[in-house]
Amino acid sequence: MNISFYVLSESKAQDFLGFICQLTQTALNKSTQSVLILIDDEKLLSTLDEALWAVDAVSFIPHQRLLDVETVGSDNKGTDTDISNHPIDSKSLAPVLLGSYMPADFKGIVLNTTQHPVNTFMAATNNAHPTRVLELIKPDPSSVQEGRQKYKSYQQLGYELTYFKL
Repeated sequence: MNISFYVLSESKAQDFLGFICQLTQTALNKSTQSVLILIDDEKLLSTLDEALWAVDAVSFIPHQRLLDVETVGSDNKGTDTDISNHPIDSKSLAPVLLGSYMPADFKGIVLNTTQHPVNTFMAATNNAHPTRVLELIKPDPSSVQEGRQKYKSYQQLGYELTYFKL
């Protein structure tokens, strides 16, 4: 798996949502795979959800919140079921998914905005094998430290790493 680290400058970090939208559009343009944006901050999730619908005046990035698809429900016997670990029909999903977890059988590009390495999310689901990971690192000291930890973690696992300072 290829993992790219994008270390953002102050100016890029100030327009964090704009950078996520730009990177997402670039990933969609260069690949036929789905993009999963991992977000563990509900406020950022809601704001990004709105921003993707209004990337510019004449376009948008089609997307879907995973919460809209995979929720806890009940089966026909009234038993609670958690379908977050069950395969989902990718044909019914938008090309960009937003969520705080990785769906079962996911095999696309992951844009990680969380403090956790992607392999943490992979371990929590069934048969997820992202093809590429895009790690975003803000220029503040805590984000840089988290980025260093992720880099070391991925390096120990033998992943192919690239680094871009923007």
